[in-house]
Amino acid sequence: MTERVPRILIVDDQDINIDLLTQLLAPRGYILDSAHSGAEALQSIEQAEPDVILLDLVMPEMDGYEVCRRVKRNPDTRHIPIIIISGVNAESVNVKALEAGADEFLQRPFNIVFLEARIRNCIRSKMLQDQIIRYQRQLEHQNEELENGIRQRTAELARTQHATVFSLAKLAESRDPETGEHLDRIRRYAQEIALHLADQPAYGDAIDSGFIETLYYSSPLHDIGKVGIPDRILLKRGPLSNEEFDIMRSHTIVGGETLTAAEQESGHNPLLVMGRDIAFGHHEKWDGTGYPEGLAGEDIPLAARIVALADVYDALRSKRPYKQPFTHEAAKEILLRGRESHFDPAVVDAFVARESRFIGIQEMLQDTGAPTRIEQIMETLDALERRNAEEEAASMQAAQ
Repeated sequence: MTERVPRILIVDDQDINIDLLTQLLAPRGYILDSAHSGAEALQSIEQAEPDVILLDLVMPEMDGYEVCRRVKRNPDTRHIPIIIISGVNAESVNVKALEAGADEFLQRPFNIVFLEARIRNCIRSKMLQDQIIRYQRQLEHQNEELENGIRQRTAELARTQHATVFSLAKLAESRDPETGEHLDRIRRYAQEIALHLADQPAYGDAIDSGFIETLYYSSPLHDIGKVGIPDRILLKRGPLSNEEFDIMRSHTIVGGETLTAAEQESGHNPLLVMGRDIAFGHHEKWDGTGYPEGLAGEDIPLAARIVALADVYDALRSKRPYKQPFTHEAAKEILLRGRESHFDPAVVDAFVARESRFIGIQEMLQDTGAPTRIEQIMETLDALERRNAEEEAASMQAAQ
């Protein structure tokens, strides 16, 4: 690899001084540039970075002190060595030049041996600085590539995690008469409530962007415990007995304990932690009459209080085998009646503030009305029962 030829910039408003330095240094193989003013010098530095600057102090408009200060203040040029060459013999001049950032100082008339020795020292210093800068830039580039790779892998992992969690929630939902876009609506309703609460002073410390994102992805886990409920109860069309209702209520415990075990296995995953709180607490009530623990007020996790309202609103607005959907106004009236008893008052107020968004979400993600798998099964069983009854009646008639 061919060694790079050092470049020297001579800055002086007097041609005679530039010519003298050029005659002395040209035979030594340097690339020489020149500037007759401070502004011209700064422009030359920008166009072709020198390895050393030989700088006069006394120049019109912009003197050498100002040129030196500007070069040393600029992060891209402050590593360039500056040798002051001046005919002024005063200690105060030397001090001022050093304070401006000069690296060396020579007084005219100077000895060429001294000048060349200082130039060589400055060039060696500049070469080391350049090497350090190159290494720093390579390291920054490598770090940036590494960080980009980590960010991409983290984002991919998060997407996989979110998709897995949502798929598990959908799998649990497939056994339940709650149908269609229920889970997607729930998380969007919960997100709207959280966004409103985040702007309220009382919740500024509790709800940030991380809380809202985690709530969005963990809220579909609220009923995952229904996988542990027997079909004879979960799919029952008529009213549940007290014993059956107790078993149905246990889905909060099944879901909460399942997510607790998963969270312990994964090592404090925020999504699973919040999902656990929601699964355990989304049927608790503000006045303490809910289940499974009878928690009241702020003892109920905030995420669970939010999902509790979102879940009830969606149930009221959705068609079920046993009921027609409520209108928004009818559902709103029920939620308002539950303020301070069933629901956290602040959560109800957030719902009212964002009710237009709730209506939009429900309209955008409303169920298609197509029969669900469960409804199809029930219809098939009904058809089989009718067929059996008809065949039995026909057999009895034939026997007669």
